[in-house]
Amino acid sequence: MALNFPNKKTRITTTTERQIKQKSSSKTTNMAKANLGMDLEELINESNEYYLNNDFAVIHKKPTPVQIVKVEYPMRSKAVITEAYYKTPSTTDYNGIYKGRYIDFEAKENHNKTSFPLANIHPHQISHLEKIIHHGGIGFLIVYWSVYNEYYLLPFPVCKEYWDNSLKDGRKSIPYEVFKERAYLIKEGYLPRLNFLKTVDEVFLK
Repeated sequence: MALNFPNKKTRITTTTERQIKQKSSSKTTNMAKANLGMDLEELINESNEYYLNNDFAVIHKKPTPVQIVKVEYPMRSKAVITEAYYKTPSTTDYNGIYKGRYIDFEAKENHNKTSFPLANIHPHQISHLEKIIHHGGIGFLIVYWSVYNEYYLLPFPVCKEYWDNSLKDGRKSIPYEVFKERAYLIKEGYLPRLNFLKTVDEVFLK
């Protein structure tokens, strides 16, 4: 196939070049398929482990304090928790340090086709991320659109804009088009599985 360039020269795409492109495309497809069986939390946890082991960042999932109320012992060697409740509401899912900056974010899976419901976010999480931004930290959401198999980094100010509007009788969701225009696509890979820190670099640390 001939390709025309602005300098009027013609370049021929060789069979070898076509094979390289096909292999590259096939590799990307295979990595995406490998990630399909994992939920968002697993992908982020594996990525965080890679970042930690390779000294890129220290990011952990926040533990949620749980009060155990009732324990049963169906066998002497095994205990089964049958009743428990959260002591306090959780803030966000993850926090840590990257390139000297504090980062804090929430991870959400969305199965809708046209919009991301704001009901998936809690008021105390909005308040928490507001404080993070106010004190110079980096706050955002990672949202997985399962219908499109796409992962987006949504800067908190965009989320806050729609949240505030929803409190004034505005729409109660963020349209998919807004993610396409104002959020940032996170590319899948092999190591790490979900390289969201590369997107953090592009958005916050230029």
